[in-house]
Amino acid sequence: MAALGATMTLAEQVTDGPSGYTGIEATPDWAAEIKRLARERNATILAHNYQLPEIQDIADHVGDSLALSRIAAEAPEDTIVFCGVHFMAETAKILSPEKTVLIPDQRAGCSLADSITAEELQAWKDEHPGALVVSYVNTTAAVKALTDICCTSSNAVDVVASIDPGREVLFLPDQFLGAHVKRVAGRENMHIWMGECHVHAGINGDELNEQARTHPDAELFVHPECGCATSALYLAGAGEFPADRVHILSTGGMIDAAKAAAARSVTKGAAKEVLVATEVGMLHQLRKAAPGIDFQAVNDRASCKYMKMITPAALLRCLVENRDEVHVDLETAALARNSVQRMIEIGNPGGGE
Repeated sequence: MAALGATMTLAEQVTDGPSGYTGIEATPDWAAEIKRLARERNATILAHNYQLPEIQDIADHVGDSLALSRIAAEAPEDTIVFCGVHFMAETAKILSPEKTVLIPDQRAGCSLADSITAEELQAWKDEHPGALVVSYVNTTAAVKALTDICCTSSNAVDVVASIDPGREVLFLPDQFLGAHVKRVAGRENMHIWMGECHVHAGINGDELNEQARTHPDAELFVHPECGCATSALYLAGAGEFPADRVHILSTGGMIDAAKAAAARSVTKGAAKEVLVATEVGMLHQLRKAAPGIDFQAVNDRASCKYMKMITPAALLRCLVENRDEVHVDLETAALARNSVQRMIEIGNPGGGE
């Protein structure tokens, strides 16, 4: 049996199961084969910040979903392999309709994007005629097609502030990001869809409070999708934690803040420990960006099972079999692209999610 296994190709060792493709380890042989196949297919590999470390390390580009989609549009390669969840690959296809976009496992969905359908959005719009729809980029192509302006977590406040104060706003789908935007923008005529990312919603205020109490010299990096974002602001406002060490940030903003914190730790003796409230895959890029800082998860169980479906086996299968291709019909793509373009025209497209 061992002799038979030794003669199997890497692709033949891939097995499919309910939680994704397995059977392959991220060895140097695997990495060399991934690079060879990508060159052969004229493909570029994009990996989201929440991906497994070995997937991030093999990728040509790592970042948040919108930044990666914009890279995809400008890349000279005609095939995009998007290591992320399905709506992210859709966004890449929306911005690159002429390119082939592949996702290593089409079953990699998103609880936040799935929290509102196009039919539900249309019904909500019918209840509020004349309202303007602002959708987070973490939505499906069909929802983006019914959207007036898209936003990211870093520019959502700017997008909402650009809208006539007398106009009702429908903000979707994330209730925690929506609450943050409403609080900062001071917008009363803003209605918020009660969706959530199950991973971010699970990072709660009690955990954050306990971590802040036991790490009094740390900085806090908190994603606005988190259920604990309000608690972080309360800690700062109540004086229980220095306000200048509480940062509500997108994933892209966390990378920039990590580099800034590293610079301060050298020049001014600033905090060398950072508590991070977001999906744990983010820690890999933060540690690479600022190796001198100790980054710790507020909740080390905050791992997205859908993100982690993009395994070494899934990526290999994708490149060997040229699967799974992501399609967005041309009319939907054109409408969705308009909502993204309107956001960019406002300025400060910022980081993605």
